Amino acid sequence: MATPTEAARDKLVADFKAVISDTEELLHAVAGQGGDRVAAVRARVEESVARAKEELSGLTEDALDQGKAAARATDNFVRAHPWQAIGIAAAFGLLIGLLGRRD
Repeated sequence: MATPTEAARDKLVADFKAVISDTEELLHAVAGQGGDRVAAVRARVEESVARAKEELSGLTEDALDQGKAAARATDNFVRAHPWQAIGIAAAFGLLIGLLGRRD
């Protein structure tokens, strides 16, 4: 279950990807337009899109690394304290079961 911060980050990443895609499509659409000013703006936009892609890639890698670290920590805890892990899982199951029964 994602925390509100993770959900917001995921939405931001998705929105950012959409902006990059739309910008690339716009660049391809105006590729045939002439003029020095258009060429200069197009070059700046292409550079900005390239930087944004790199930053987005780094953000995705960071999120993946954090997920792997959390999985390792959980695995280590379960291996070190199996009965506590079973108790915690049972408590969560009971809580979810009670909340799900609301009619």
